[in-house]
Amino acid sequence: MDNSLQLFAIYALPILLAITLHEAAHAYVAKYFGDSTAYQQGRMSLNPIRHIDPLGTILIPVLLYVAGSPFLFGYAKPVPINFNNLRKPKRDMAWVALAGPAANIVMAFLWMILSIVLGAMDFQGDFLLSMTQAGVLTNLVIFAFNLFPIPPLDGGRVLTSLLPDRYAYQFARIEPYGFFIILALAYFRILNFWMVPLMMAASMLLQLIVSPFNFLF
Repeated sequence: MDNSLQLFAIYALPILLAITLHEAAHAYVAKYFGDSTAYQQGRMSLNPIRHIDPLGTILIPVLLYVAGSPFLFGYAKPVPINFNNLRKPKRDMAWVALAGPAANIVMAFLWMILSIVLGAMDFQGDFLLSMTQAGVLTNLVIFAFNLFPIPPLDGGRVLTSLLPDRYAYQFARIEPYGFFIILALAYFRILNFWMVPLMMAASMLLQLIVSPFNFLF
């Protein structure tokens, strides 16, 4: 129980920040390209409460953890977007979708920088250092997971945007079943073959980018 509470305390803030900025980024970019739906509903916000889904963000992950599930799964409240309001719906759909994962990469970068700064200060607080590691990991997981090319995930939106109209329409029709497809892929750990290489590639790129900061501090 003590270990579970400590793990919760370490990951709570990184997860809240990760899902909040991810969803707010979708809302901001949608507004930039012409759709104010999310903005009008108060979703272009850094208030985590506006993005938390009681079922997907809290109940499902807790139940899976308590049940000893081989995988944890959760989701935030989807940002409402009317793609028809976008100036060029098919093209702009991709930019709106990519905004969320891009926000997670930026956050992973900032957590890495914080880790370097704390290390340079010879900071001895294990809790905060563990939180920086959790911040990097959480954002890389959300980044890779959301780019999986199945709608309604962001990667599915991007692929729909890139496909020719005829194929895009057919591909988009699997969206009502996307949630169940993703659950099955996660349960059988097939999703790992997508996520692990993508997370490793993103991590290596970020480490390359932050390496000059090691000399500054």
